[in-house]
Amino acid sequence: MPGKGPCPLILVRPSRSSVDDKLVVLVEKLPPRLAVTVHALLHSEDGDFWEAFGHYVSDDRGCVDVTKDASTGGSYDGVEPMGLMWSMKPIPGSRPGLRLRKKDVHTPWSVHISVYQQHMDGGFKDTVPLACAVAERWFMAPGVQRVNITENGIKGTLFLPPGPGPFPGLLDLWGGGGGLVEYRSALLASHGYVSLALDYMTPKITGDTAQHVGNDYFEAAFRVLQEHPLVSSERIAMLGLSFGTSVALGMAVYSKVIKPKCLVCVSGSHIMPVNGSLSDVFAEIKKNVRNTRYDEENRVIWRDLLLPIPDDPCKKVDVGQIQCPVLLVVGEDDQNWPASESAEDMKQMMERAGNGHLLTVASYPNTGHLIEPPYTPHVRSSNFMVASSRTKVVSLWGGQTVPHCQAQEDAWQKTLAFLEKHLYSTRE
Repeated sequence: MPGKGPCPLILVRPSRSSVDDKLVVLVEKLPPRLAVTVHALLHSEDGDFWEAFGHYVSDDRGCVDVTKDASTGGSYDGVEPMGLMWSMKPIPGSRPGLRLRKKDVHTPWSVHISVYQQHMDGGFKDTVPLACAVAERWFMAPGVQRVNITENGIKGTLFLPPGPGPFPGLLDLWGGGGGLVEYRSALLASHGYVSLALDYMTPKITGDTAQHVGNDYFEAAFRVLQEHPLVSSERIAMLGLSFGTSVALGMAVYSKVIKPKCLVCVSGSHIMPVNGSLSDVFAEIKKNVRNTRYDEENRVIWRDLLLPIPDDPCKKVDVGQIQCPVLLVVGEDDQNWPASESAEDMKQMMERAGNGHLLTVASYPNTGHLIEPPYTPHVRSSNFMVASSRTKVVSLWGGQTVPHCQAQEDAWQKTLAFLEKHLYSTRE
């Protein structure tokens, strides 16, 4: 190709976008019917490189349109407009057990997209591309404000949408890994919600045991939202992931302070001691530690720690008392929590109590535990630090890449529609 014809050109539109927006990737000015590889590369904040690539053949005009043309190989097959994002994996030779997560939401993921001659499966860093472009992928939209919160004894980060408000509020609860995880709250604020990412399982918050946080901590966080001048105090939801689901359900039923307008519960369970603090929950889980399993690669499987679903009502949240709409997002191949079994038991409990109409279940086959925002990579297993003991393991999360990533996209759209209906609409 050198010296023959115009230089190839790669276009990425938009060049700056939210992580839940789709991209258009076009390659132009190629020779007709040329085999090429379109490659995406991301350098994470942890210093690791992630990549994805597809094999294409230019059309009679010398063009490749990733949104319409089929990949015949690489890290994904077929017509996959966002395959360059969701099929990313660590490059060969990377450290084991990696998971891609955004830490600093003030900066984007910068994704370098290149086109190479021929169908390649490796050796990208040693090959000169025909053309390159950069796509910025943001969790925090322009105008969103990030505010550290330390009042009332809580620690978290508040994300405020641009504009005068008042806005609906969201209390965002992550799971057993602990720490302050902000990227989902930043993304929700970009969609018009005042979102509080709460830190509740870090030793700085909970003491060395990381177990004694009680209802008053979550109630204080809920009040921070209620009392904020940009929040409509009657329109506050809770969003729980994994262990955060147990907390959200428990607070919705038993707290006299927390009265959420609706709940979104992702990859979680209602199994926990009634009115228990975190120490009660951990004690209950430890009773079943003998049920821990390991796969052939010595990855830990925790889903059996809460099985079988108990008949004793004192060991699970009485979801029959829930008085607000609930969306359950369930991965049917969840290897970390018994999400499917819990969802079925919750459905039965709520139907018996006469509030089954409040429950919506979005259940996805071949989908694992880590149901993240759309177009982010599926991670079947990764290193995991247990917050309660500060021990490091490799956890099996489950899921198969293509159906899992399809589920992430669908679940996110269902979540946004659910929140819009119950927090923004004037009619239920």
